[in-house]
Amino acid sequence: MSDGGRPAARRSPGEDPWGGVRPFSIKTKLGALVVIAVLITTGLSIVAVHTKTELRFITVFSMIATLLITQFVAHSLTMPLDEMNAVARSISQGDYTRRVGEGRRDELGDLAETINVMADELEAQDRQRKELVANVSHELRTPIAGLRAVLENIVDGVTEADPETMRTALKQTERLGRLVETLLDLSRLDNGVVPLKMRRFEVWPYLSGVLKEANMVASARAGIASGSGSHTRTDVHLHLDVSPPELTAHADPERIHQVVANLIDNAVKHSPPHGRVTVKARRGPQPESLELEILDEGPGIPRSEWHRVFERFNRGAVTRPHGPGSDGGTGLGLAIARWAVDLHRGRIGVAESERGCRIIVTLPGLTSASS
Repeated sequence: MSDGGRPAARRSPGEDPWGGVRPFSIKTKLGALVVIAVLITTGLSIVAVHTKTELRFITVFSMIATLLITQFVAHSLTMPLDEMNAVARSISQGDYTRRVGEGRRDELGDLAETINVMADELEAQDRQRKELVANVSHELRTPIAGLRAVLENIVDGVTEADPETMRTALKQTERLGRLVETLLDLSRLDNGVVPLKMRRFEVWPYLSGVLKEANMVASARAGIASGSGSHTRTDVHLHLDVSPPELTAHADPERIHQVVANLIDNAVKHSPPHGRVTVKARRGPQPESLELEILDEGPGIPRSEWHRVFERFNRGAVTRPHGPGSDGGTGLGLAIARWAVDLHRGRIGVAESERGCRIIVTLPGLTSASS
């Protein structure tokens, strides 16, 4: 049984590298078995004629030799079938880690390769299903927490059900509905067919709204011990720096909201007490392109971890976030941010910084994203 590793280059199931003629096919082996049995019988008969050995002894010797050869060939054919049966039984029980040993150059080798390809695809689909559930749960907690806080304040008499409060609740409800629709698109992440609703928008009021919502949700979460993996910090100051103030960009605002909100959430969780998180926006090199920078004052990310920070479920090398109300998170926020940036054909990565963590997002604007 192999260890489940995939070969470097696997041909498509059913593809015959021998051009239709396998040098070690099962037909060839069975044909060789018949030829060898005939040759053994003929050879022993010739020996019997020359040595005047009785025919019954020649018959017994021929039968024994033929049975031994047949047993050897049968074992070489049934052993991989037993292995395939065990692997197929494991797959039917939900264990997609086992693989059939490859290396044979016959029909059984092709069958083993097909079973391994099937197991790879089933394992990938099962992993994507679990990640989809985790992603949806992670993204839905934010508007649910905000809506719950508003309603609880009304029920407890802390705030009145005035139009302003109800507008806040309506805004969270609308965002919850949009998230239910858009987060389900994560199931098509690997296919790259998620549509973008691109439009031109003003960056300053847009990012200002994102920061205000982040502050509001953090304050709402502070009174809810939900264990959601999102920060409840209210001591961290969020600073917005947009230059020029009339800066505009062309992108999908809902997806960019996911990017900025998750990067802010990650930066706040790792900020020191009464720290500062800065969101900078600058014009990119292309028309309507945008460069975003999120900088915190936390411990930063070791260079050895830069290539892994955007992997799903990776929670980094920092064992404990700073400040009260922080936790380790779920390791999904940065992965979701990278996914949304990739949809725009943009770039996201960790950059050098004298202090804290500095993440730069580049959106291509009208050039690549609209093509």
